[in-house]
Amino acid sequence: MCAALTQSQILEALQGLDGWGIEDAKLLKVYKLRDFKAALAFINQVGAEAERLDHHPEIHNSWNRVSLRLCTHDAGGQITEKDLTLARAIQSISHP
Repeated sequence: MCAALTQSQILEALQGLDGWGIEDAKLLKVYKLRDFKAALAFINQVGAEAERLDHHPEIHNSWNRVSLRLCTHDAGGQITEKDLTLARAIQSISHP
């Protein structure tokens, strides 16, 4: 089980994660893609990374927008290093 990060650890890590923030005690990023087809392709890429890391985000899609929320359920829904690792992996995915 991963330990929850402190607020200062999270804020420091967010400096290296473009566009990510905190909402309702979860990491959050909203991507705006070209269209629905591009959004679905991006979601599939996120899913592949989530499976590779065995850590799965909350995903919401509305046409060309994809919202991702990350927290660690095993840590009581708090933010852990697993969330930061997944956020970094997602950030490395190129999208149109």
